Amino acid sequence: MSETPKDVPEGGVPEGGVPDEFVPDELVLAGEFDAPSRDDWASAVDGVLRKSRRIGEDAPLGAGVEKLAWDTPDGIHVQPLYAAEDVEGLPATGVPGLAPYVRGDRAAGHVPDGWDVRQHHALADPEAAKLSIMADLECGVSSIWLGLGPNGAPVSSLATILDEVLLDLAPVVLDAGPEAEQAAEAFLDLAGRKGIAGDALLGTLGLDPIGLRTRTGSGPDVASVVPLATRVANDFAHVRAIVVDATPVHEAGGSDAQELGFSLAAGVEYLRALIAGDSAQQADLDVPTAARLLEFRYAATTEQFPTIAKLRAARRLWSRVLEASGADGPGQVQHAVVAPTLLTRRDPWVNILRGTVSGFAAGVGGADAVTVPPFDSAIGQSEAFSRRVARNTQSLLIEESHLARVIDPAGGSWYVEHLTDDLAQAAWAFFQEIEGAGGAVAALDSGLVAEKVAEVRAIREKGIATRKVPLTGVSEFPNLDEKPVERTPLPAPVERGGLPLYRPAEAYEAYRDRSDAVLAEKGARPQAFLATLGPLAAYTARAGFARNLLQAGGIAGPEAGPTEAADEVVKAFAESGSPVAVLCSTDALYAERAEATAAALREAGARTVLLAGKGSYAGVDGYLYAGCDALAVIGDVYAALDPAVDPAVDPAPEGEK
Repeated sequence: MSETPKDVPEGGVPEGGVPDEFVPDELVLAGEFDAPSRDDWASAVDGVLRKSRRIGEDAPLGAGVEKLAWDTPDGIHVQPLYAAEDVEGLPATGVPGLAPYVRGDRAAGHVPDGWDVRQHHALADPEAAKLSIMADLECGVSSIWLGLGPNGAPVSSLATILDEVLLDLAPVVLDAGPEAEQAAEAFLDLAGRKGIAGDALLGTLGLDPIGLRTRTGSGPDVASVVPLATRVANDFAHVRAIVVDATPVHEAGGSDAQELGFSLAAGVEYLRALIAGDSAQQADLDVPTAARLLEFRYAATTEQFPTIAKLRAARRLWSRVLEASGADGPGQVQHAVVAPTLLTRRDPWVNILRGTVSGFAAGVGGADAVTVPPFDSAIGQSEAFSRRVARNTQSLLIEESHLARVIDPAGGSWYVEHLTDDLAQAAWAFFQEIEGAGGAVAALDSGLVAEKVAEVRAIREKGIATRKVPLTGVSEFPNLDEKPVERTPLPAPVERGGLPLYRPAEAYEAYRDRSDAVLAEKGARPQAFLATLGPLAAYTARAGFARNLLQAGGIAGPEAGPTEAADEVVKAFAESGSPVAVLCSTDALYAERAEATAAALREAGARTVLLAGKGSYAGVDGYLYAGCDALAVIGDVYAALDPAVDPAVDPAPEGEK
């Protein structure tokens, strides 16, 4: 029960509010507080980091803030806080629907119907592809991205696949690789036989010899697109002829700025071919008409803010290219694809979350069309359930989260605006470097693009190996007892002779596959014994860390339990049957028992002795700690478990070689 404060008039608070005489003198209205400065905030951050000993007591102001900053693969220095002064002097973002199109290429944004929900179909069986496409179109998908030729069903089966598709309502985007021209001709012929007028047909022909070269290392000349593109320009008002596909750069491990810069270079090469034409092809289109024929494809990832900023920067950059070419539009048409390299074969259900975050970022970033792959597509042929989840992911973002009801939701965020500008600057520099090398094709053929992308891929590989970039269910929180998701295997992938395909989870999954093979053969997984020292409270944290790291490679970690002496550890070690032991405890107990226990384990037959933590102890071969090379540790453990696989471990005596 509460009482009425003594200072309040009898009868309660009057209708007009509390009179001034009843307001305490010490009450200060919110608007009367002093506005905190950046130095005030930095001082507060420094104080917290001093307490956690991440900076010293004598560290200068802002040292703690700098500890929270980080660098992107493009060398962009990202601060933990952005304020209004950080965006002063940046180029104007304009308004939606007008150059530089940072805020979108349409004045109304995605309102009212949302972006184009585009699903990919690459089934080799034409009838199965037809059924799958119709199910998608009937349940919320608005356009189809169709793989043909080496990427799906035969081009000759196009009429069968699209038999029931209304080509004037549902756009079809073709993806036929080296058979792109044949597929495009077949599509236009099919539209004619269906009686669809040129101003009613929707879709994209998917011509992209530069993208083909990026993946395979070869392809037709850029000028090969001119005849079909000219025909589309003259006869089909709502069809695009060419896809500027930058996703191979991302798939090879490239950075956001490299993806953007390469897309500009490829787009410019197509513009040159369409505008200038040549004596054989007779193109000679004007800049706006040529630009209208292009559709740009970018990767969307779980790096939410960089994806948003990348799409916004892409529109600004392409607007600048057109401006330099003498045109003020049209805006860039974008197809954002949730990068298939993000998807894992282990714990594939997490892929649903990856697809949701990436699709969210693509929608917020203003992509015109978004593709979210089924969660099981890294395993094999996706089933109806997983395709349903994929399309419903976007339906929920549009219809229930109402993302499409706000134009440029990230606009005005000081961080996003600053990152958009940073990415645009870095991408323009890479674009200029490619142009200086002779353009996109010349830069691919000379190895310049591959070399630059390899530098970034090495950074990414290190982040994955050290688990500073965690992969949930794979490198972090793996479940060795997970029930596998079985799917019909996909056909062998087409050999890539251009930029490589880098899938971050692949290295860990290869070790998990190796573990499964051992389990199938011997009835037990590879094991590394956890030599736990002291009571449960002493070793639990580091034993859990070591077990998590080892299980990422499919290695089980039986433990000794609470122990008080080395002989107890050795007894449990002998019962485990593993030749690898990992000491787990506190630094204090390591100082007392680590070296003696390591020696006892060696005497008991341990080939390799590791320690969870840092330090330098006699008899210890290596250390497991946050930031260590987990893949190297896992590889060393496998080598110790099976010396026959790696002769460098326990080599045979000289006479037996």
